[in-house]
Amino acid sequence: MNVCTVLSPASGSHRSPQTLPGVALVMAITLVSAVIAGCRHHDPGDREILLVYAASSLTEAFQELEREFEKSHPLADISLVFSGSQVLRIQIEQGAPSDVLATANPQHMEILVESGLVENPLVFARNELVLIVPLDNPAGIETFEDLPKASRLVVGTDHVPVGKYTHLMLDNAGKKLGTDFQQQVHSRVVSLENNVRLVRAKVELGVADAAIVYRTDAVISDKVRSISIPSDINVQAVYFIGELTRSRHRKLAGDWITYTLSPAGQKILIRHGFVEV
Repeated sequence: MNVCTVLSPASGSHRSPQTLPGVALVMAITLVSAVIAGCRHHDPGDREILLVYAASSLTEAFQELEREFEKSHPLADISLVFSGSQVLRIQIEQGAPSDVLATANPQHMEILVESGLVENPLVFARNELVLIVPLDNPAGIETFEDLPKASRLVVGTDHVPVGKYTHLMLDNAGKKLGTDFQQQVHSRVVSLENNVRLVRAKVELGVADAAIVYRTDAVISDKVRSISIPSDINVQAVYFIGELTRSRHRKLAGDWITYTLSPAGQKILIRHGFVEV
């Protein structure tokens, strides 16, 4: 088993919302490159290494998929690289080795397909947003409508899927609960993070009163409490998976994608909080 986990650099506490600066993005890309290089230097023996790039929110589910897949493919070594979808896309565009991409950002996948780098992307999972608060819930938030009670709200940047979906969801909230609600919520945002794990970490560390994350990221943490978002306001995240056209392991890549869509693969994804396709 060869698992490589890459997260974008944490931005720490912020006095005002911040987006990903150019220097930090370069650092993140450099970090991914370094880890990829490290992954390639493992001695695979007789095993065929398949390098899978995946969105951060897929971490635990894909690690279990890897374990189960390798049981039925003893000559395969699945190497997982997790990061924000925008970092993974840039790495692929810059020629980094990869065989499969799984992302929650349809726009990134579409760009790579149009440029001829990925082909035949398929929807393999769905997710949804939830509101999370610390276990002691200092702001007294009990329902989604209580969100303006938060003094410190953390969300994802518009550069990452969770941030884009959060923006869409808050637009829906404004239509349903009024523009005052939407404006109050936006005024409570104190930090914009570069992947969903960093968003969740702010609540786990007690430096935020609330955050908006994927349900899959909430269910695996014992340091946060989840609050559902009304279905007529919430949005679903759609996850795509596709082969890299320059992959030298096309059959194995196809087998991995087939497995994620199989009943066994879907069962694993559902167990980790994803919605069946």
